[in-house]
Amino acid sequence: MATIRCGTTTFEGIEAIVFDKDGTLCDGADYLRNLAQRRARRLDAKVPGIADALLFAFGLERNRLDPNGLMNVGSRRENEVAAAAFVAEKGLPWRQALRLAEESFQEAEEQFSRLEYMPIFDDVIPLLQRLQQSGLKLGVLSSDTTANVQAFIAHHGLKSYFLDAQGADSLRGKPDPFSLIAVCEKLSVSVGKTLMVGDSPADIEVARRAYAGGVIAVTRGISPASDLSEADCILADLATIQV
Repeated sequence: MATIRCGTTTFEGIEAIVFDKDGTLCDGADYLRNLAQRRARRLDAKVPGIADALLFAFGLERNRLDPNGLMNVGSRRENEVAAAAFVAEKGLPWRQALRLAEESFQEAEEQFSRLEYMPIFDDVIPLLQRLQQSGLKLGVLSSDTTANVQAFIAHHGLKSYFLDAQGADSLRGKPDPFSLIAVCEKLSVSVGKTLMVGDSPADIEVARRAYAGGVIAVTRGISPASDLSEADCILADLATIQV
């Protein structure tokens, strides 16, 4: 067990820390904006006239991402279903609408490399090293797919730090408390002795609903500090986390 300090906030008896990915471990805002635009264009090519409505539904307006919008907090599946609903409104059968959404999403992702648009933050590896050396178990819980989370970890050489990494396709998505509880079970730790670190209200909510040991919010993602007020502490970056 370890003691974690964040400014004036102290967490005692911590066994594990679970991190969000986008906005916490890496800067994913540029990628999410590009992906939303590419998804809308691909689907609009199949069903003309829905691009603007799709972008609004994704939470992208005037090239700004809504911190609580689908692209930021929703899983890929949730975004696909939302997009399919707009297609179905054009009179297409639901199964066809969903298939077109799935195909368009896949085509959009194949157009560019996500890892080139998702640079890791400089303070991540130094922090992970300190936490690992103190005996803490580390995991990742993301709204991205598990395959994408694992590809990110492999690309940045983080496999030796994280004992478990899960996306919304293999678990119930955030803020369902089961998602965090399941990661803690994989880590063989008590959720009550686990901290959640993230950049969105969904990260805070999943920690609260799972009765985690605490939640640390970082403001370098899309969400402003005003949206993160329910966290135990709010930091500008990860460098100030002490163990």
